[in-house]
Amino acid sequence: MDTHISTTPFGRRPMTLGMISSQVAAKAMPADLTVHKWHVFQNIKEARGALGATDRALAILDALLSFHPETALYGNSELIVWPSNEQLIGRANGMPPATLRRHLTVLVECGLIIRRDSPNGKRYARKGQGGEIEQAYGFDISPIVARAAEFKELAEVVRAEKKAYRVVKERLTICRRDIVKMIDAGIEEGVPANWGRVQQTYQAIVGKVPRTAPRQVLEAIAAELEELWAEVREALETFVKTKNMSANESHIERHIQNSKPDSKSESESGLGNKDEADGNVADTDNVRSLPKRELPLGIVLDACPNMLWLVKGGGGIRNWREFLAAAEVARPAMGISPSAWEEARTAMGEQQAAITIAAIYQRQNQINSAGGYLRSLTDRAKAGKFSVWPMVMALLRAKLDASKTTGTGSGTEAAAVDLETAGKVVRTESRLEISDALRRSLDKPGRGS
Repeated sequence: MDTHISTTPFGRRPMTLGMISSQVAAKAMPADLTVHKWHVFQNIKEARGALGATDRALAILDALLSFHPETALYGNSELIVWPSNEQLIGRANGMPPATLRRHLTVLVECGLIIRRDSPNGKRYARKGQGGEIEQAYGFDISPIVARAAEFKELAEVVRAEKKAYRVVKERLTICRRDIVKMIDAGIEEGVPANWGRVQQTYQAIVGKVPRTAPRQVLEAIAAELEELWAEVREALETFVKTKNMSANESHIERHIQNSKPDSKSESESGLGNKDEADGNVADTDNVRSLPKRELPLGIVLDACPNMLWLVKGGGGIRNWREFLAAAEVARPAMGISPSAWEEARTAMGEQQAAITIAAIYQRQNQINSAGGYLRSLTDRAKAGKFSVWPMVMALLRAKLDASKTTGTGSGTEAAAVDLETAGKVVRTESRLEISDALRRSLDKPGRGS
């Protein structure tokens, strides 16, 4: 007995390799395989991008699965449903017939269903004497069972990719927030760094974040931001550590100097006025009375001739640019950290900081901690209590005293000329009057005479 449940025609449709592949998978399906159709459908929904299925196509698949009465699908059971187009449209929340046909084709091409065409192209089922279905023509949903493991694996991959995408978005958000906060903290706390460059680099990186982008693009941008984050963090941490260390170095330096009365102090060796050694207020006032103009390069080199050792090829230093380059070589040679050097340049100015480095290099054998001493002078410069003039004058005085001690006439004359020239520069600067304390410092006899 033939019972036609549906008479919806299929029409002529071409056979594709995808259809054949789905049919082969269905035939190879184990007879004892059992799946939960709605669990499989959920995996298909999550992996729809990888499968090439559309949302409309999945709405139709949902409707097709609802026409099978069992929730559990078995590999050896009849898995063909034959609803009419009107029935499908009703369960698929309504769509035009042309749209229905187009998305049914998508399901077939994705290998999610198989068409079982009748001789006349209509969907129907033939029942036997006992009412059992002997033959059915319509849509075979056996790929739901045969490919269940594949759909599950694809869904897991999609879920992992979504999680990775969410994680990289969180990385970007946290990194951007932290960098902005650290830049603000660095500027507010006066941490020595080129914060303008840091901000430009940050803006250049975040400017590459597109509105929508694949995870791989975001991963690359996040890596750049994290590298910048590490640089800014290191600058802040180094600043904090060096500030703590400089306080300890100053304390240790004073302790060592006080415990060795026979050794010369930095002030005695010509590297500062008495205020730097014992806090004499009169010499602190000298800073206000010193010239505002820059020291001539020739006088600085006469006071700090050891800087010439650092010139490549043994040539001289002809301008301030070459002098600054020599200071850049002297700084690491004395163990002065980049942060201490940057802080000194910020507080004193690049040229004044280089002269300070040269003076320290000239007497480095008499200084316990060059880095700690530079930081101490930097702090004084920030308070307006430091000038390079007394340092250079004291070095010239020490040179003159040494020449007198050794009795070298030519050296005595040269040192005297240097000191006289420097004194003229001081005296002729807007008719500036030198304080009594500074004059005593310049005129006092040398220890070796």
